[in-house]
Amino acid sequence: MIVIAGEALIDLVPSAPPEPSPPGSGPGGLPALAPRLGGGPFNTALALGRLGARAAFCSRVSSDRFGTELLRALRADGVDTALVQRGPEPTTLAVAEIGADGSAGYRFYAEGTADRLFELPGPLPPDTRALSLGTCSLVLEPGASAYEALLRREAARGVLTALDPNIRAELIPDADAYRARFRSWLPSVGLVKLSVEDAEWLGGDPRAWLEAGPDAVVLTRGGDGLTVLTRDGEWSVPAEPVEVVDTIGAGDTVNAALLHRLDAHGALVRGGPRRLSGEEWRDVLAYASRAAAVTCSRAGARPPYAEELTGRS
Repeated sequence: MIVIAGEALIDLVPSAPPEPSPPGSGPGGLPALAPRLGGGPFNTALALGRLGARAAFCSRVSSDRFGTELLRALRADGVDTALVQRGPEPTTLAVAEIGADGSAGYRFYAEGTADRLFELPGPLPPDTRALSLGTCSLVLEPGASAYEALLRREAARGVLTALDPNIRAELIPDADAYRARFRSWLPSVGLVKLSVEDAEWLGGDPRAWLEAGPDAVVLTRGGDGLTVLTRDGEWSVPAEPVEVVDTIGAGDTVNAALLHRLDAHGALVRGGPRRLSGEEWRDVLAYASRAAAVTCSRAGARPPYAEELTGRS
């Protein structure tokens, strides 16, 4: 079982260009926004379910209509939701802005929302082999401290832990404090996955991070592909060629695909990523690149099903 812990929210994504304003009235109007299920951990859990992994989602989700739909979607793709806490507070909203290159920026509406009140759960299922955390859930208190406690507890009992910081700088009031907190997590983390932009923002050297504890650090480099750093070497694969519609959910798909393919290599155990050869790591990275390409080829966070990756080069 792979447990994904963190937020589930609603992305409000532009679905049409702004309506033109009447002549002489100034700039055009606002674009139409369509609600889409999202949140980095939610997308990762959904992607794992679609790839055929045994996955569970651990979060606190609103009992409003959005929250109900988020859980329905997870269950529809085979994700276990027994670890989900519910609350009457509203669902977090993230308004997406899509750049000309398909990249996405977000403005969050998270004050007083359900996922912020996550509490440390009891024991995870006994067959839990990996726990993945990241994004807003490790920033917004009081839930962030509960997720941190979960990370440390599960690492201490030998579960492979994965961290995807997925930096949202607008949510972080004290950047230096967060960077120090990130470094404090590293001894409890087996796998770190992050973009080169996130690595730059964190201001550290990924190779130095390896010395603090992780077995591997995977860097996503956009159109330049993926790179993994371990104590034994560095291996890269190119990006899968694709016509990009947008990049929403691409990093989350990479996260899920890495975990799923590591499992296929028998490496979803504490210390497992460290034991992979360069050839095995290239296979893991190439699989993740193929999966992310499918997500980038369509609007919104719509990760692929396993059969969509069959036969892709």
